[in-house]
Amino acid sequence: MTLFALSLLLAAAFVHATWNLLLKRAQGGPAFQWLFASLSVGLYLPAVVAWLWYRPTPLDWTVVAVVIGSSVLHTLYYGVLQRGYRAGDLSVVYPLARGTGPFLAVIGAVLILGERPAAGVLAGGMLVIAGVFVLSGRGGRSRREGASRAAVMYGLATGVVIASYTLWDKNAVSGIGIAPLLLDWGTNCGRVVLLAPVALRRRRELRRHWLEHRWEALGVALLNPLAYILVLTALRVTPVSHIAPAREISILIGSLMGIRLLGEGNARARLLGAASMTLGLILIVTGGSAT
Repeated sequence: MTLFALSLLLAAAFVHATWNLLLKRAQGGPAFQWLFASLSVGLYLPAVVAWLWYRPTPLDWTVVAVVIGSSVLHTLYYGVLQRGYRAGDLSVVYPLARGTGPFLAVIGAVLILGERPAAGVLAGGMLVIAGVFVLSGRGGRSRREGASRAAVMYGLATGVVIASYTLWDKNAVSGIGIAPLLLDWGTNCGRVVLLAPVALRRRRELRRHWLEHRWEALGVALLNPLAYILVLTALRVTPVSHIAPAREISILIGSLMGIRLLGEGNARARLLGAASMTLGLILIVTGGSAT
């Protein structure tokens, strides 16, 4: 992995953990997702116009289909993630989602994209699984303070969706050649359309979110695309089996935020699980890939 790609991923990790903290604080649902997606479309519109002015991009049905597919996957991702945050703690759901997602993405990269990770991936994968075991509350005796079954299931389900959109978007930016900024912006436009019927039915809830959590909505709207555009840029020149695990240094950041800023309990066990997953992901990265 190049220093440029690693720098992008480290920056993305801090930004990603921050917007997840804001999302957890808002405790929103589909209406809140529509709100921050709509705000993202508006906030990033000037950058999209500038990009298209300097680098005109042809629009064909392949690009449209890919963006629609990405919109569906990301809508599902935010929906499951928000359900998880309502069911459990940030320091549980976030590491589970971010830890299992890249591990599954590496498997998908081998089976679907033909990448060949080296043996270090296997050791890293075992540590990721061990971290999931600890965070799920099965690895220790403090079940009362551990994750609820619902939170664990939502965290793992989010990881599956993360692996799916990572592989999909990798093909979009490196195979088809869609610019990361345009892909993310188009995906947000698609989410706005997909969630519009829900937002219209929940206008009172939408108004409440704006009155009570407008700063969280604006923060997520600004930081969420920024984090993923950085990741997509790195994906253009780096294999999924490197990018997917490396970006998950945000696991430790997110866990620390949940424990320190939200006062979530069982800190020792949760940090142990997060540290195990992070070490495993580092081994996956340093193990490299044969192709």
